[in-house]
Amino acid sequence: MKYPFFDREQLDIRSLDERANKVVFERDMISPMHAPQNISESGYYLIEETAERIRTAREKKSSVMLAFGAHTIKNCMAPTLIELMKGGWVTHLATNGAGIIHDWEIAFQGQTSEDVRTNVERGQFGIWEEPGFFINLAIIAGAYEGLGYGESVGKMIACEGLKIPEISELFDLATRFMSSEPEDIGESEILHHGQNDVLLKIKYAPSDPERAAAAIDFAGVIKRCKLKAGWMPIPHPYKQYSVQAQAYELGIPFTGHPMFGHDIIYTHPMNHGAAIGRTALTDFQRYAASVSHLEDGVYMSVGSAVMSPMIFEKSLSMAQNIKIQGGKHIDNHYILVVDLAESDWDWQRDGEPPMDHPAYYLRYCKTFHRMGGEMHYLTADNRDFLLALYRNLSNKK
Repeated sequence: MKYPFFDREQLDIRSLDERANKVVFERDMISPMHAPQNISESGYYLIEETAERIRTAREKKSSVMLAFGAHTIKNCMAPTLIELMKGGWVTHLATNGAGIIHDWEIAFQGQTSEDVRTNVERGQFGIWEEPGFFINLAIIAGAYEGLGYGESVGKMIACEGLKIPEISELFDLATRFMSSEPEDIGESEILHHGQNDVLLKIKYAPSDPERAAAAIDFAGVIKRCKLKAGWMPIPHPYKQYSVQAQAYELGIPFTGHPMFGHDIIYTHPMNHGAAIGRTALTDFQRYAASVSHLEDGVYMSVGSAVMSPMIFEKSLSMAQNIKIQGGKHIDNHYILVVDLAESDWDWQRDGEPPMDHPAYYLRYCKTFHRMGGEMHYLTADNRDFLLALYRNLSNKK
């Protein structure tokens, strides 16, 4: 039986120039020196405890992970996130697909956040050329290069462009990737990095079917879209405000954890499911690797009710599996969950609430509480939390 199939090629895809945005970064940005506005006395105590745990974790070279929802980016908290990275306080950042997109839109145009209600009514929500074309293309190129989801987009922003290979080169490499014979097929390659060119030595592993498939996918996209081989410049005039670009430059993992159909880039014909899957899987494995170093470490989940708890529980289970095989176990990890939802339940002191208590249905709290270690919940705006945390860590109270 043949089922109906939606043809995205028929969409009227318009330029971002036509889109009104609710967030203008240079107007709405929040300085890391801005004082938090609304944190309770107990909240400050919990943030001080978290900061101290972070200091200890960094001394012991344990992971300090910060996972957050898209509103952290939409709230213009990039300067504070960047300072936390530059200060060496955070070793891994993670967000969902929307967080990746908002960060890219700010880097590309200095604005983000369209009017969803109005644009759905007009049949225009999310149907925009630049994010659909460039973000998807960055992910397709990143899949071929063996990069992660967030890393692919961060590299495009930082380098302000993408390298488009010759189709014949991709087909040739795909053939060699399928070879069972060990072979170094690397060539010197020029990476255009802003105003400077960087010479890289790239070596391709032999017999790599995944890379072969990614190369063929890339070739198919180049042919279908009639892309010219060579360097494709993509200016990002606000790239200094991009968290994922700064993470790429600093060598800090910034992983993206999308779900199919959740984000506006899926409306564009450039969207490529295999590339999404390859880069997102790479990021999941990098995330799990950071979780495996959480003994004496810190995990902060800020405003992420689904992505963060769901990938954390699977990653921790895998990490424990490996640790147990080596006669070890991750026990001394500290988890702080931050959200606006009110909760008067003390998860650390009182354990899991009964099913007739509203706190039981804060699913993310329930998930994290089941992960062992020490878990606390803080009711706070993500802006106030991050500002207070940065001020404490940088001794700028």
